[in-house]
Formats: sequence, C-alpha cells, structure tokens
Amino acid sequence: MLSSRRLFGTNGIRGVVNKELTPEFAAKIGSAIGTFFKNGKLIVGHDARTSSPMLTKAVIAGLNAAGCNVLFAGMAPTPALQYAVKNHKVDGAVIVTASHNPPEYNGVKVVWNDGIEISREQEIEIENIFFEEKLRYAEWNKIGETEALIGVIDEYVEAIKKHVDADKIAKKRYHVVVDAANSVAALAVPKLLRELGCKVTTVNANIDGTFPTRPPEPRPENLKELALTVKAVNADVGVAFDGDADRSIFVDDAGEIHWGDKTFALIEKYFLIENPGEKIVSPISSSTLVKDIADAYNGEVVWTKVGSVIVSHTMKEVNAKLGGEENGGIFYGPHQAVRDGGMATALILDIMADTDKSLSKLLDELPKYFIAKGKVECPDEFKERVLEKLIEQTRGFNTCTIDGVKIWFGDKSSILMRPSGTEPLYRLYAEAKTKEKAEELVREFSLKLKRIINSVKS
Repeated sequence: MLSSRRLFGTNGIRGVVNKELTPEFAAKIGSAIGTFFKNGKLIVGHDARTSSPMLTKAVIAGLNAAGCNVLFAGMAPTPALQYAVKNHKVDGAVIVTASHNPPEYNGVKVVWNDGIEISREQEIEIENIFFEEKLRYAEWNKIGETEALIGVIDEYVEAIKKHVDADKIAKKRYHVVVDAANSVAALAVPKLLRELGCKVTTVNANIDGTFPTRPPEPRPENLKELALTVKAVNADVGVAFDGDADRSIFVDDAGEIHWGDKTFALIEKYFLIENPGEKIVSPISSSTLVKDIADAYNGEVVWTKVGSVIVSHTMKEVNAKLGGEENGGIFYGPHQAVRDGGMATALILDIMADTDKSLSKLLDELPKYFIAKGKVECPDEFKERVLEKLIEQTRGFNTCTIDGVKIWFGDKSSILMRPSGTEPLYRLYAEAKTKEKAEELVREFSLKLKRIINSVKS
C-alpha cells in the first residue's frame, strides 16, 4: 500500500491499479525517477499484466519529461531486463511489474546501472523528490527520446547458457515441464530449455494478464496441476515461475513439489564443492538446511533481513557469488546478483547432468527438516515494543536478531518470530527434525508472543 510519505516497499512500489496506481501517479513517479537519474539513459520493460502497457506508457512519458532517454524493451522477464542494463551499459532501468501479487495489482521497480535494484537510500531520494515536488522537467527542446530495444530475451538466454555445461545437459535429453503462470517466463524459459537440448512441455504458457489458471505466486498449493503433469508425461523435472519470472519452484521426477530452501541448498552444495570457503547469503527466514550445507562443505552463511534487494546488496558488499531465499529466489553472482528463475533452472539441470542423478535422488541426499508456520495478531503500533520484550526474554538462547528473533536449539530445531512488513501481525516459522516438534514450537512461542503483546497493550 502507498502511504503519505512512503512509496517503496520490500520490493519496489506496489498498489491496486487505478486506485493507488493511476496513470497520473505513474507519470509523476516516472518524472521523479527521471529527476533522480539526471538525464540518463534507461531501459524500460514490463510484465504480462493487463495494466502494464498503460502504466508503462505513463512512466516513459514521465522519464522523457525529465530529460531521460528510454530504450523500450517491451514485455520481458524481470531478470532479462536486469541483465540488459549491464549488457547495454545504460544508467539503469524501470520495470513495471507486481511480480507475484494478484492481477489487480501492479508496481514499479527501479534498477541501478549494475542490474541490481536501487538501495534503500536511493529509494528515499526518489521519495523525497516525489513528495517535496522537486521534479526537474526538461526544456521543450531537451525532452528525452524513446527508441525500441530488440533482442533482450535472446541476449539473456545466451548469457545463462555460458554458465552451465550445455553439451552435457543436451546429451541427457531431459524432459522438463514449465508452468509459466500465464506470464513472461513463457517468453524465455521454453526457448532456453530447448536450446539446452531439453524436450519441453508447457502448462499455463499463453500470455494472459488476468492469471486465469493459478495465482502468480508459485506456492506448493498452487502447483498441483504441474505436479500431475510431470507424473503424467513422465518428465524429469517440473518448474513453476512467478509473475515476472525471477523466482522458480521445482517439482521432482516423482511429482513432489519442493519449497525453495531445498533447491537452493542443492545448488549451494554443488557450488561449495567447486568453490570451498565462499560466502552464501540468505535471509534469516531460510532453512537451517542452508547452514548445514555450508558447515558440511566449508562455506560461510551471511544471514540478512528478509527481502531480495537486501540479499543482492549484501552479496555486493561481502563479494559473495551465491544467494538464495526460501520462496524460490536464486541469486547466482557470476551471471547476476539478482533473483533469476531461468538461471536457477539451468543450474539445477547442470547438477543433474553432472552427477547423473535424478532430482528426487539429489534432494533426498540432503538433511531433512519439517516446517510449521503460524501467526499472531499484533497492531502495528506495538510491534517495536513487543520485539524489544521478545529479545529481552530470549537472551539466554542461541539467537539472531537481524530481523525479528530467530532461536536455534541443540536438537537442530529453530523458530523465527518476526513482525510482518505488510500486515498487523507477527509471523512464526518453526523447523525441526519431526513435524510434531515443529508444530509444538509454533504453539509454545505463539503463547509467549500473545502474553508479551497483552502486557505491552495493558
């Protein structure tokens, strides 16, 4: 939601189309971004939402009005547009997308000249320009121009292929089912896989910005059709994408859907075998599995707050080559330090080809954890004081307080309690070697949280 002094959330600007996100707003934020980039040259592209062409035209008008030249790349995956920024050596990009949000939403992402979304400090600069009416409009004869940028998807596909053993993958003739979420993954991923010698079956691959077949968030409960298709056609692997194709969730050859921690841990394992001693960047909400793999294969985990932009910027700061999130985001630095669903897919196939093992076998070799989740209502105004008390009451434990409170226990179980950035509640994520233990942790700490919230309220 857009508030009176805040535009940017966890991942760009988001809002309901023609309520918060009107063409007038899009043109003004375009001018604010253009003012920030000082007559720069920017790539602009968008996802498959019904509102994206309308809002993109308004953003471009705002950028041109502020004197910026635009290379318009059209409809493309977010990571393809981010790669184009570096490849074409421009000053940045503006991407009109709401990623995994429902179809009535849209959004604006702003990307810096390294292909990574701008920092929080840079977001604040744009917000100040917007709210304090510091927009700088160009003279009538210095208005920016717009020209078409052709071929960003082809360039992106070629770039991914350079980071894997394409010949080895091609020899395996893998059969891959792609669930493109009726969005931009359909423009790039089937092409990438066919060029890697795979047989491709697609579901939900027709472009339709209403997302008629499943929500654009690739959660396990939304992917039953994909899992059934993998089994029905006897495929080697299935992969589902979100609305802008920067996240990917995998289904193995047995038709089992795996949450992002597991496939990230698999990529991490084989990355560390090749690159011992490297840093691995991951949000504190990720599985202990990520730490287990780092410990076993001589890596070092750098925990961050939740948010893909934070992961990217931390990778840059600590010079890390790999990052990942539990929601299916994989950041492969040698390609680009941003979430990239296409790159993640190629890496998984590369590991399968290199080890000559099925995805189910590879994932079965990883340590096993059970996850339980919960939530406790907490008004926004109490969140900070509740967190202070929670930190105080868990001092004797092995904790991390980078984002909420995460506690690790001696039996490899853990629990994370963090205030939601979007709703008036605390979220709980527990993990343990048994389902019962994970659920017990959620119950126990939900009660503790409720007691703390009640004491803060009274």
